Amino acid sequence: MTIQENVSLKHLNTFGVEANARWFIDIKTEEDLSEVFADERLKNYPRLIMGGGSNMLFTQDFHGLVVHVNIHGISNTSLDNDIYVKAGGGEAWNDLVNYCVDNEFAGIENLSLIPGSVGASPVQNIGAYGVELEDIFHSCKAFEISSGKFRTFTKQDCRFSYRDSIFKSDYKEFYIITEVTFRLSKTFEPNVSYGAILQELDNRKINKPTIKEISTVVSHIRVSKLPDPKTIGNAGSFFKNPVIPVGKFVQLQSNFPDIVHYSAPNGYIKLAAGWMIEKCGWKGKVIGNTGTWKNQALVLVNHGEATGCEIFNFSKLIIDSVKSRFNITLEREVNIF
Repeated sequence: MTIQENVSLKHLNTFGVEANARWFIDIKTEEDLSEVFADERLKNYPRLIMGGGSNMLFTQDFHGLVVHVNIHGISNTSLDNDIYVKAGGGEAWNDLVNYCVDNEFAGIENLSLIPGSVGASPVQNIGAYGVELEDIFHSCKAFEISSGKFRTFTKQDCRFSYRDSIFKSDYKEFYIITEVTFRLSKTFEPNVSYGAILQELDNRKINKPTIKEISTVVSHIRVSKLPDPKTIGNAGSFFKNPVIPVGKFVQLQSNFPDIVHYSAPNGYIKLAAGWMIEKCGWKGKVIGNTGTWKNQALVLVNHGEATGCEIFNFSKLIIDSVKSRFNITLEREVNIF
């Protein structure tokens, strides 16, 4: 286990912005993690835990220790009709999805092609096309930084909500997720609640889709709407879809009858942030080295050598614009450093 100095993080964040870590260590086992946090020399440094770097924007260098979780391994066990799949926190999320799809483990296929690592998935409660991480989550194993001990979190412990969990609030920077266990099924019931999936299945003349076909269709839709971070720097959806009370929505809809919206639990309505951003004229707009993606206004991209500050300032312009027109304050989904 080697501690490196002055390491570039450009290729470890999907925006591809330049930032340096004063100190950097690559964690490949849980034992490595225990060793690092038992080292008295490192206890006073500011720390940043990184996985796939897909949900962060660096606006400056990190003057502390970056701990890169790179723990791998995937296994499964079965119990009656359930399949429990366990994956290391450093596994690429889509590698896990492909493993499950290839083995016909049902429930995760709608989450195909989401960037990032397995360990980060419960933190963000990732979701797409009618499925949330919490729908398939069973438990996770996490390292408690203060005590140096490991703890298992159940679904209830995680307090999942829309793009949120206890790891983003009360326990932010308290734990490092090293392993996640998912509860999938041997029985496949396709989730086609999103119209885009149904439309693409119809285009392909597929009436009874398989797990593989749903995964392929979702991947196709994502590629058609979202840029590949390997080709152009981005962090996927930059903003959360706002969730507002029904009363406020009724008032908003009276002014904007065609506003795109979805039902949400407990008497709330979820608005489509991308639609509002597009209506404010931002879709495909470029300023300097950054802009919104031509096919999806919700995605901010690095067109070349954009700095994190450029991207952050661009996002602020969008927030101000949406606030001015719709009286809705967009919240960044991406973590800012």
